[in-house]
Amino acid sequence: MGGRPASVTWTSALSWRMRQHLLEPRGDISATDVVRRLGAVLAMDESLADSAITARQAHGQAGDLARAHASGEVVVAFAYRGSLHYLTPEDAGLYLSVRCAGRQWELRSWVEHYRLEAQEWPDFRAAVREALRGGPLTVPELGEELARHRAYRHLRAVFDDGAGTLIKPLSWQGDLSLGPGKDGRRTVQSLESNPRWAGVPDLEDAGPRAVLAYVRTYGPVTRAHVDYWFGEGLSAGRRRLDRWLAGLADELATVEIEGVEAYVAADDLEAFRAARPTGSVRLLPGHDQWVMGVSTKDVRVTPPQLREWMTRKAHPVVAGGVVSGTWARTGDDVTVTWLAEGRAPVTAIRDEVQRMGAALGRELRVDLE
Repeated sequence: MGGRPASVTWTSALSWRMRQHLLEPRGDISATDVVRRLGAVLAMDESLADSAITARQAHGQAGDLARAHASGEVVVAFAYRGSLHYLTPEDAGLYLSVRCAGRQWELRSWVEHYRLEAQEWPDFRAAVREALRGGPLTVPELGEELARHRAYRHLRAVFDDGAGTLIKPLSWQGDLSLGPGKDGRRTVQSLESNPRWAGVPDLEDAGPRAVLAYVRTYGPVTRAHVDYWFGEGLSAGRRRLDRWLAGLADELATVEIEGVEAYVAADDLEAFRAARPTGSVRLLPGHDQWVMGVSTKDVRVTPPQLREWMTRKAHPVVAGGVVSGTWARTGDDVTVTWLAEGRAPVTAIRDEVQRMGAALGRELRVDLE
């Protein structure tokens, strides 16, 4: 990271990031590969996650993500900010290892609430894995299996109520992931039977690899971005992040963007310098990684006057990498509200709506406000 920083404009920098995000150009790749590129995709709303994937595919179809989950090509686990995310089984362990850094199951408040001492946790995890060897179970069914052990009978009511935060560290440590629905209820399932599951590596191995992957896709990123994604998102801790960034000195390059220093991957530096502004327009789903991956507080992506829309899960219209409006679909009607200065790029917006309709297998109409 030494030497004089390369200097570019934010419009060019966002153009580069759109390329890395598979937004310009879109990728002729599978839903699984899109998830791998983004690292993690919010899974709290299946339709939004599906839209986030097809927005980045040259030939994607609605339902590609669900099919990838059903086949085990992607998994669903609790990751950033305690929320459910789609991850690839090959890379999931990197992010889950970082999420484990806080070791919440050892906190006194945790131990007292669940009446599970820290030294009892390995045996509890083993019992969970054994219970799931027969296939996916709903959370109450998992509690019923665990209640066969005298040591865990007191947790039966916890599982009947959904298990709350008790399930999350089991997910972080790779003991379970979210499975297919069963009678309208979520299930949890073992990862051991998924041949793509690579396990949870050691934290000091996982951390630098996860940071470098983030910089590749979300770069250029500032130190504030790294703290947001790994500190606020995964509880990595600032000193730990300092150490990982220092260890990546030869793999990261520092660039200057209108007076702001940021990181890109060193082997991407030449291509990054050659990036030129793009006027491409994209209609993205609410809470898309384009916005959430750098925080709604990043004013270069989300202007302050539009931040409240993004935090409320409004669907953003992104032009040149900047949130410039919102859109909503009711049936076959798409209403686009242009909120940026200047005239709306009508042709580009209509092309995006037509493309969205093709992915959904519907003919959509657009109303531009």
